[in-house]
Amino acid sequence: MSQTILNTARNVRQITLKQVQAIPEELFDVQPQAFNNTIRWNVGHMLVTVDFFLSLGFPFSSDLPETYKGLFNTGTKPANWTDEPPTKEELVQYLSEQLERFSAVSPDMLDQPLKSPIEMGALRFETAGEVFNFAFVHEAMHLSTISSLLKVIQSQPSS
Repeated sequence: MSQTILNTARNVRQITLKQVQAIPEELFDVQPQAFNNTIRWNVGHMLVTVDFFLSLGFPFSSDLPETYKGLFNTGTKPANWTDEPPTKEELVQYLSEQLERFSAVSPDMLDQPLKSPIEMGALRFETAGEVFNFAFVHEAMHLSTISSLLKVIQSQPSS
């Protein structure tokens, strides 16, 4: 089962990369009225969140710039940004680099218990695999949000 989780994570990230690369950068910062964030924020949030979850269960150190947390952590929003956000190209580069780093995760690592269980609201994670798996469930949820944002943006009349 652990190899299946690794394969699913790689597949989700490959789908994310393909979809993000296909979106014109001029749409990355459009925020339709019904949404709290933008495409750029959702992509950056996926990066920060995967880094966070990997750091909980694996010997892993982030290679993301420190400013990313302030831009993309839960509870942040583009309206409050004071730092310059990364370009689409930079975001895609980090998505690709994270994908390459997944190859260092082995099925055995996924079966390892966490030092102590992690609770996030109603969620409870006891193994590295549970945390890793949730990271990509979370990524798929944000990819769906990106798809919804894109549909709304593309359906709006040009100004």
